[in-house]
Amino acid sequence: MSFNLPGFYLDRFVRETLDEDLGVGLSGGGRDVTSDSVIPAEARFSGVMDSRDAIVVAGLPLAAAFFRALDPGCAVEILVAEGEAVEPGSELMRLSGNARALLTAERSALNTVQHLCGIATMTRAYVTAMRAGSATCTLLDTRKTLPGLRALEKYATRQGGAQNHRMGLWDAAMIKDNHVAVAGSVGEAVRRAAGAGVEPIICEVDRLDQIEPAIAAGAHHILLDNMTPETLREAVAIIAGRAASEASGGIDLERIAAKAASGVDYVSVGRLTQSAPAADIGLDFEPA
Repeated sequence: MSFNLPGFYLDRFVRETLDEDLGVGLSGGGRDVTSDSVIPAEARFSGVMDSRDAIVVAGLPLAAAFFRALDPGCAVEILVAEGEAVEPGSELMRLSGNARALLTAERSALNTVQHLCGIATMTRAYVTAMRAGSATCTLLDTRKTLPGLRALEKYATRQGGAQNHRMGLWDAAMIKDNHVAVAGSVGEAVRRAAGAGVEPIICEVDRLDQIEPAIAAGAHHILLDNMTPETLREAVAIIAGRAASEASGGIDLERIAAKAASGVDYVSVGRLTQSAPAADIGLDFEPA
């Protein structure tokens, strides 16, 4: 199974992650002292990766890449598709190969899969809760990601059923309160972005009276920050389809349905990538 994401370099990610674990470049580093001293060089293992929780799957091709990086000849069978929901006890992957290599790669592979599955699983829970309020609202992630892992974490939210917000500072303008403070007003900030030819322009507002100036100046997308469902409904009526509308700020599983029911096009949730717990996934080996 191939794994290609724009701006993400799989081979480099795998190599740098393994090098960190092996202590490459450090005094005494560069090897797995436990496996090298305990496991015979010719020993072979077979193993099964399984989930101890109900999860949404994300990242299995990455795990396979870690094992193949240290044992190119190892056999890897991925048993479930990315984005698939599985029950506790489900087998995710079977593999066999050189015992030392598989043990050395094990933690890097599991850490990655546990993290991404945790994000995908939380995202699916938010999508499900949101659907109780609206069948048409779309869940968005944010830029609240771990440095260096944005492409992977945003990939995981897609597996959970969300859509990506902007990927970074380069693919959309997002005018927030600090930009407004420097520019002098919402309208002036948006006008400057529009004058520079930037598209799309997302403008954050926290008051209803900021909506009209933002749209008049050329905003394509209005981010409605920390508003109650009642105020969101008023905001959606003011926007009247002239720009996309997004509810954001302090949204949890208990609040998301009511926010979505206000009629907004999008709800964004930072905790999808910022606070998702790791999924409980294990890997059990036995001599081949």
